[in-house]
Amino acid sequence: MTISAALREGAEALVQAGLSETPRLDVELLMAHALGITRSDLLLRHMAATVPDGFAPLLKRRLNHEPIAYILGEQEFFGLAFRVGPAVLIPRGDSEVLVEAALAARPDARRVLDCGTGSGALLLAVLANLSMAEGVGIDRSPDALAVAADNADRLALGSRVRMLLADWDKPGWRDDLGGQFDLILANPPYVESEAVLAPTVLAHEPAGALFAGPDGLDAYRVLIPQFPGLLAPSGVALVEIGASQADSVFAIARAVGFSARLHHDLGGRARVVQLSVE
Repeated sequence: MTISAALREGAEALVQAGLSETPRLDVELLMAHALGITRSDLLLRHMAATVPDGFAPLLKRRLNHEPIAYILGEQEFFGLAFRVGPAVLIPRGDSEVLVEAALAARPDARRVLDCGTGSGALLLAVLANLSMAEGVGIDRSPDALAVAADNADRLALGSRVRMLLADWDKPGWRDDLGGQFDLILANPPYVESEAVLAPTVLAHEPAGALFAGPDGLDAYRVLIPQFPGLLAPSGVALVEIGASQADSVFAIARAVGFSARLHHDLGGRARVVQLSVE
């Protein structure tokens, strides 16, 4: 079978399974990965070639609901390529709003903290655009920290960042952070514990980075009250939220003396709350 025919059949299989909003793109990326070439090269030079043996196993994984980013082992975020795997959430384009807001709020930042760093996407995207800044990423998952540290090295940012094992639910987690920060970033778990998620997410992405109690607010209740002691004068904290959580997060923040500003994503949904001391 030619690659052209295999791409057509693979896309049809994904459509029938209801697995993807971009079935043709998915199969093209999988085919390019099987061949070890770029998608552009695939489309320009290889459509009449014979299908490689490695394509069928990749397509099977996609049909079993595995996210394509995990199959490829990589996800682009804020113009940078990040290694990803089951230990970390896949960086979403909507989260780029947080990076943009952070860079606009404190373009002079010298110290940046990322709470729940996962792949390191938020922290490393900010550091890549703030050449004088250094950062600390914390996570309670050693496997996630290994991914984040690898991404830092891949992006030539390893000398400007520390990845630390820490859990904000436990006493003493701030002891090794080394002082206060000009920017704090956080994309904590915020999904309600009984929420219905797509199998692609529920069966593959780490539950500990998704769920945060019955109303999805548990992490904010613990983390935000600790920000005042971590922020330097004129420091700013930015937290990602669920689309319906703005009012609740505003209330948590104002109870500990923060003023709050809301940022929306490209779809018009509430996405990031920016916090500063009044």
